[in-house]
Amino acid sequence: MPHLERARSMFPALKRELNGQKVTYFDGPAGSQVPQSVIDAVENYLSNSNANLGAVFITSRETDELLERTRQKLTEFLNVTNPLEIVFGPNMTSLTFSVAQAIAKTLKPGDEIIVTQLDHDANVTPWVLAAEAAGAVVNYVNINPDDCKLDQEQYRSLLSEKTKLVAVGAASNATGTLNPIKQMVTDAKTVGALTYIDAVHYAPHQLIDVQEMGCDFLVCSGYKFFGPHVGVLWGRYDLLETLQPNKLRPAPDHPPGKWMTGTQNFEGIAGLEAAIEYLANLGSPLASTSLRNQLADSYERISSYEQRLSADFIEAMKELPDFKIWGITDKSQLHQRVPTFSLTHSRHTPQYISRQLAEVGIFSWSGNHYALPFTKAMQLEPHGTLRIGLLHYNTQSQIERLVKQLKRL
Repeated sequence: MPHLERARSMFPALKRELNGQKVTYFDGPAGSQVPQSVIDAVENYLSNSNANLGAVFITSRETDELLERTRQKLTEFLNVTNPLEIVFGPNMTSLTFSVAQAIAKTLKPGDEIIVTQLDHDANVTPWVLAAEAAGAVVNYVNINPDDCKLDQEQYRSLLSEKTKLVAVGAASNATGTLNPIKQMVTDAKTVGALTYIDAVHYAPHQLIDVQEMGCDFLVCSGYKFFGPHVGVLWGRYDLLETLQPNKLRPAPDHPPGKWMTGTQNFEGIAGLEAAIEYLANLGSPLASTSLRNQLADSYERISSYEQRLSADFIEAMKELPDFKIWGITDKSQLHQRVPTFSLTHSRHTPQYISRQLAEVGIFSWSGNHYALPFTKAMQLEPHGTLRIGLLHYNTQSQIERLVKQLKRL
């Protein structure tokens, strides 16, 4: 990737060493590292503008301006037009629970919700609980175990006039699978169902385009795309206006304020703005003066580079036949996945392997990764998988180092 070393130099964490060797971060699916500009933005807010919203003094006005400015940048990041459709929250899970509880009030017995076996549980359990509260039915889209894609034929068979909502992830945080969101949303519209898209794992790898997807709601989280722990919800304004979340009496009665429970993480929102600017600056400064076009150029570079990393990883793992990669391994289909890999070994548990790697400064995750529907469907409980997550700050030499250590097992 052009400018890769320049990008890597912006992340202080990448300089960390363990026992004389640089640490290798393959833990990005649980939270990426952040560039210095994000750290500086958080520090600057806390040092100079730390205040709550809505007062007449300057630090409060600066906080108001920060939210307005970051919302505007998120409209470019998500490709939406109305900043009032952008809601901040503590994380994707809390925001999804809030929307699910509100939608539960509109459901009646016999209504149906569709979720998938490939999703993070944060886009499953809130809808299961919403259905239980209303006496509605939950249907699951199955996974094809050969390549960990969703069974689209079975999905279409589940759709009916009873279907009120489809909840699906844009990218799997376990297998890296990219789901055909535009087509799934189009299919859902044929029966009048709402669509709720979890783009948390998608956001660091692919540019989100709400207009292209055609969905009704979408959520993402800053800590996955090189920012702080802040959740972002986009929803159609008419839905945000008519649905009724649980809120305090003095809270606003209209979007986005009615959905933003309590005082927000303003320093995190400052860091979120900086993370979007970091991503835009990865592209060519000559590409365009439009933030959206700069982001598109950056993500095109990221996607191209990450596909090469995926190909390198899959090829390198052929040297280790005792490992199984769950998901797409056909190099002609790499455009249908992001470089997140779930592995199992014929003898060793994921927990054992992750500990061995941690001792030499290679950071990975083991377990179900909150993708419990996937690990249960593939009968991988109780140990789950070893997850290796690659981002644009990872390198081919780090993959070589990983494979060398895995061979020693």
